[in-house]
Amino acid sequence: MKCSICKTGVTGDGYATVTLERDGATVIIKKVPAQVCDNCGEYYLSEDVTTRVMSMAEDAVKRHAEVEILLYAA
Repeated sequence: MKCSICKTGVTGDGYATVTLERDGATVIIKKVPAQVCDNCGEYYLSEDVTTRVMSMAEDAVKRHAEVEILLYAA
């Protein structure tokens, strides 16, 4: 797919680090499977991966984590 951000790159299979913030909590999830632009590095997550990432972040917020770094696991 052509990148929506830079308009010149093409996305391919790769991994991204996703950082989310909410209510004073910062959650960093590493090695998230994504489509990554070969030009600008912008990443795109599938619906299933997005659901999992959001669930992981929500669990961290429920644990009252201030900063949490997780490794994505399918």
